[in-house]
Amino acid sequence: MEDCGEHEGTSELKLGTTIIAVEFDGGVVMGSDSRVSAKEAVVNRVMNKLSQVHDKIYCALSGSAADAQTMAEIINYHLDVHSIEVGEDPLVHSAATLVKNMSYKYKEELSAHLIVGGWDRKAGGQVYATLNGILTRQPFAVGGSGSFYIYGYVDAEYKADMSREECQEFVINSLSLAMGRDGSSGGVAYLVTIDSETVEEKCILPAELPTFYDPDTIES
Repeated sequence: MEDCGEHEGTSELKLGTTIIAVEFDGGVVMGSDSRVSAKEAVVNRVMNKLSQVHDKIYCALSGSAADAQTMAEIINYHLDVHSIEVGEDPLVHSAATLVKNMSYKYKEELSAHLIVGGWDRKAGGQVYATLNGILTRQPFAVGGSGSFYIYGYVDAEYKADMSREECQEFVINSLSLAMGRDGSSGGVAYLVTIDSETVEEKCILPAELPTFYDPDTIES
């Protein structure tokens, strides 16, 4: 995730982060790195990009930090109002639809990609990918610049019948791989596990992340 503007002489907006979410039977696991950069400078090493928008609904943020955080705050407000009006907790699909509508309406003004995940009484654990007005429910979703480094890994390692613990390991391993290869991803890893009973948040320090290769062993 980068909090930055357009580069001189080009309309390209640099984005950098790694976010991931995966469904298991009864809930979801979501994860992100914590690095925030402005162009080539790291401005925040420990930002939690997993934003709680309701009791059991989270958004994983990527893109412009300001845009993504603003979207999450607006979604949080609308879900709070909606839950008061209907007298019960909102559905995950409702949150994802709000993100989709906002992404499409302000696609020229906002640079943000949010993955929505959570648990509700109707459909259990759910993961939704949203981008520029597109909304799809997926068994798992990845986003951010670090995702390009791990598509092969997640496609090979994902299994439809993974347990809660296996999903947590899947997310941690994916983040560790992306953070080791993508210069815009790094810091600590944030993890949230949501099911019908609990919401468990965890911060994993760099020393506790799995290491898949040793740079000192690579010959020059």
